[in-house]
Amino acid sequence: MSRKMASRIEVLIIVVLACLPLFLHLPYRVNIFLSWEGAYRMSEGQLPFRDFGTPIGGMYWVIPAIFFKIFGAQMITLVKAQVLINIAAGLSFRSILRSLGVVPGVRLASVLLFCLSYSFFNFWPWYNHSVIVYELAGLACLFRWVRADESGSGGRYRMAWLAGAAFFIACSFLTKQDGGGLAFGVACWVLAADGVLRRDWKPLAVFAGSCAVILALLILPFLSHGFGYWFNHGQPPHSSRVSLFDILNELFGGSPWIKFYFFTIVLLSIVRWRGWVALRADRMNVLLVALTLGILGEAAVLQVTSYTPPDNNIFFQSFGFACVFGLLAQLLPSAAGRRGIAVILSAGVVLWWSGTWWNYTQRVLTKFFPDRASATVSPTGENVVNRDTYRINRDTTRDYPMDQWVECGLPAFRKITMPEPTAEGIHRLLGMGLIRQYRQGRRPGEEPGGLRVLNMCELTPLAQEVPFALERNPELPLWYHLGVGMFNRQADTFESRIRGKYYDLVLFEYIPGLNNFYPFPVRDSLRVHYLQVDSFPAPRRGTETAGVIEVFVRPAP
Repeated sequence: MSRKMASRIEVLIIVVLACLPLFLHLPYRVNIFLSWEGAYRMSEGQLPFRDFGTPIGGMYWVIPAIFFKIFGAQMITLVKAQVLINIAAGLSFRSILRSLGVVPGVRLASVLLFCLSYSFFNFWPWYNHSVIVYELAGLACLFRWVRADESGSGGRYRMAWLAGAAFFIACSFLTKQDGGGLAFGVACWVLAADGVLRRDWKPLAVFAGSCAVILALLILPFLSHGFGYWFNHGQPPHSSRVSLFDILNELFGGSPWIKFYFFTIVLLSIVRWRGWVALRADRMNVLLVALTLGILGEAAVLQVTSYTPPDNNIFFQSFGFACVFGLLAQLLPSAAGRRGIAVILSAGVVLWWSGTWWNYTQRVLTKFFPDRASATVSPTGENVVNRDTYRINRDTTRDYPMDQWVECGLPAFRKITMPEPTAEGIHRLLGMGLIRQYRQGRRPGEEPGGLRVLNMCELTPLAQEVPFALERNPELPLWYHLGVGMFNRQADTFESRIRGKYYDLVLFEYIPGLNNFYPFPVRDSLRVHYLQVDSFPAPRRGTETAGVIEVFVRPAP
């Protein structure tokens, strides 16, 4: 396969797979409230730490906020923003492999693997994903410097690529601390390996110094707004998630793919390089190995510090695959150069990661096959026992099947489905006398205000639909998870306000299966001092983390 054809196919794969969600009606995503409200606040001119408290950095919301300004504050706008994020991730990964000189066939299969295993199912912006995308953009800039340095092109402006790498790594850190800190470590590790090869430490110093300057410029303006309290670097009231025992336990008790890639890469490295002279003469492949080992180390730590979702470190698969097959291609040049090797590798990737696309394919195919899951008696009257019916489900908690989810018909929720009782509950809420009187009293174009609402539920787009103003207060959190996004001090503030009947309306999501995801003590105060007038299911799947949205109003004096 020619380089030009491989490049075109790679870009096509990245763009097409990123754009597919735009043509779907998507179910309400659990926890997407955080993406929506942060982007909405920033699109309205609010800034993290100055106008609301958050344990993570504001770079997470920058791209979604820009899309809100362009396309409007709708849930589907988050999907549009994620399309751009996924394209940026794919192009950055591709750029890294191009800079390192990975052969076209292997590079094509690696890009396909990256899209299928990491980007394809990320339909919504999420900080555990965005932090890696910024890292990939930074590494792409770093290896553009390597490429320019290797070819001798770019002159004195080569160092600008290092400054660009520092900027994106700083953005990664200000998206989420653990991923961003590990990204900085990976970049320094690669530059240190290159420094040993070439006995030149200036690039490492330029990169580290640029990171320090950029972070200082981005952080200093917020120090007076409680940055040191909110931003989690393991200080009280935050608790650190870094545990050497947990990392070792997860690595040696599981992580088979990380260990497989590590062993295979070490073995191939021993076969390829027989001494220091050979290492110094093969700079690009040495840096490919150094980068991949750094990514494997990052993945081993990240699976402990960012434990949900459980596959948020899966990007290491693409780097491991590219490194292993990139080294094999050079050890077996006659086989790697054969016509069709790219097709074989790509077909293998599609089969290997069939789980990502099969979930969507089976929804179509099940229409042509009998419903095995619900058939417990055969046409002849015999009891049916198969892999779908051999167990009896004793869980009496009601779950709403996805095929029964509906759209609620409101602009902010366009093309987003949810359980029908949730949609009905939203319409009951908007039909309440309190809200109808407030909406009728607002003049056209008037800014939201006058109605004090505490929205402790994941239906954050209601701020756009009611609409009500989101309070600007650096002492109050954007995120209500007790011990993660807020702490006892904020919980005490909310309880005090509830005792004082400060709010006109409170929405509280009660999720008994999660540890104070919304603070239980706040609900206890509401049940004492406010009147509950309604409740309806939260837009969640499954029964273990099912929730109920409770509607409270201030009692009449």
